[in-house]
Amino acid sequence: MAGPQSAEVRTAVRQALSVSVATGLYGVSYGALAAVAGLDLAQTAALSLLLFSGGSQFAFIGVVGSGGSPVAAVATAALLGVRNGLYGVQVTPLIGAHGALRPVAAYLTIDESTAVATAHRDPDAARAGFWWTGIGVFVLWNVFTVIGATAGGALGDPRRYGLDAAAAAAFLALVWPRLAGRTAQAVAALAVVVALALTPVAPSGVPVLAAAAVAVVIGWNRAGASTRRSEPA
Repeated sequence: MAGPQSAEVRTAVRQALSVSVATGLYGVSYGALAAVAGLDLAQTAALSLLLFSGGSQFAFIGVVGSGGSPVAAVATAALLGVRNGLYGVQVTPLIGAHGALRPVAAYLTIDESTAVATAHRDPDAARAGFWWTGIGVFVLWNVFTVIGATAGGALGDPRRYGLDAAAAAAFLALVWPRLAGRTAQAVAALAVVVALALTPVAPSGVPVLAAAAVAVVIGWNRAGASTRRSEPA
């Protein structure tokens, strides 16, 4: 038994490292785009350190950069961050964190750490995948955030290089792998329709906020339906 388990743990660690590098590199885009949105280096680094959610961060600077209000930017980022709380239901029984490790595990519960952890049936591999991915992404994301913010400032006005249009592309690259199922594709399509319908009439930032709300509401409804089906009659 020890051999196969060890092999699966090693596989989980390799997956975690590759995911960490691939995700961390997006921090360069985020750092440069945060400079476009008007954030200084300290603000950009603090947002990565404290929020630590790539989708929420790109949404935040997208709203701010397009002239949206700080309230709309924070609300949009918060709505997109709700999914991390739902991930906790999945990963809590897998990693078995107790005591002081619980808040650390909650902080590191992101798309990538959840995906790697839930991909393995072996408990040791699931725990290794979660911690290696969470810590790896955290370190690399924050390092590349600083690099991107510094490089973005050195370039002058990043709009000359098309970086102002890269936020949508980077955000799409982060969420595209999650759109494998028909339900996810349908939710994404509905969110796009809502955002496009509101763009001509709503203030900047509100269409993104409404699109995020669509996904959150559908997610809550599906989670509630699953819970009701699992309850005994």
